[in-house]
Amino acid sequence: MMARKFRAAAGDSSGKPARGAIAWMAHNPVASNLAMAVLLIGGVVVGSQVKQEVFPEFELDMVSITVPYPGASPSEVEQGVLLAIEEAIRGLDGIKRVTAVARESVGSVTAELILGSDPDRVVSDIRNAVDRVSSLPGDAERPIISLLANRREVISAVLYGDMPLTDLRRVGDTAREELLTLPGVTQADLIGVPRPEIAIEVPRDQLRAHGLTLQGIAQIIGRTAVELPGGGIKTAAGELLVRTAERRDKGQDYAGIAVVSRKDGTRVRLGDIAQIRDGLADTDEASYFDGKPAVMIKVYRVGDQTPIAVAEAVKGYVEAKSLLLPPGVSIAIWRDRSEIYRDRIDLLMRNARLGLILVMVTLGLFLEIRLAFWVTMGIPISFLGSLLL
Repeated sequence: MMARKFRAAAGDSSGKPARGAIAWMAHNPVASNLAMAVLLIGGVVVGSQVKQEVFPEFELDMVSITVPYPGASPSEVEQGVLLAIEEAIRGLDGIKRVTAVARESVGSVTAELILGSDPDRVVSDIRNAVDRVSSLPGDAERPIISLLANRREVISAVLYGDMPLTDLRRVGDTAREELLTLPGVTQADLIGVPRPEIAIEVPRDQLRAHGLTLQGIAQIIGRTAVELPGGGIKTAAGELLVRTAERRDKGQDYAGIAVVSRKDGTRVRLGDIAQIRDGLADTDEASYFDGKPAVMIKVYRVGDQTPIAVAEAVKGYVEAKSLLLPPGVSIAIWRDRSEIYRDRIDLLMRNARLGLILVMVTLGLFLEIRLAFWVTMGIPISFLGSLLL
């Protein structure tokens, strides 16, 4: 009889968990409370570290190859660039499908990867294959090869107003740089406005008077407006790095370039014969907000950043920046995706609170209040414990 009672308390011979262990936990409040505290505290700590995102992350598994070919038509881009690159990469391991698009002055090739292949290895193989292509036109620029990534946009800020687009872009560039200095913002892009461009116009009579051509002037500018390393000079105090710092970012910087040098020492500079102005590329791209020219700054979430934290940082900046903008320029928030995330969290918590109340009330009608409370508490303890485990 005593042996049977012992087996009933400790478990049976099959090795299954004993009901006596559960009974022991029930009759030892210290152990039960300690287990409950571990589940609650551990679940809260682990749950606070869960990545927060508006939509689930996913990898595109695609490699992009872009080749600028200034002045070329789509057919020239296809014949001179795309066909050669397609032929070079089509047979590489890890590539499922290759597609190409030819546009004016640029060609792009997209390689879709086989599921499970190593993206870094495939990108390296594609880069080596493209470098071996020797039939690309001389005027084509170096191919740009990159693994496509899905960036997660959170919020956008719009700058708009009645002012020249070049000035509006300058204000937008400043705002983007200021946004990137905020602790909660890591990645931001300026869109909706053409890229900056410096226009240099030389009248025909000036070209004839000095025996110049547009192609010759372009070559002089290309050789002069560069920034190149020149090696190093070893001295007793150490090594000095030599660098040609001739980079020019504004139109006025090009005015001093000498395009003609005579034997008597006189020079004809570019600013003497040409009209130089800062402007934007001549494209069909245009953006408007409330009927006024606009530029947009898209802000993205990176790494472990949360949508709400990024959105709050941008909203705080927009509120402060609105007081410092030039006359006629305004700033506004556009497409705040963090609101979607906030609404989901609010809905989840509201349903959780309502569910706990309904369970508590329903059990309280049939059970003792104290027992109903602890049964209800099993729901949040189970959820938080699952996060911990």
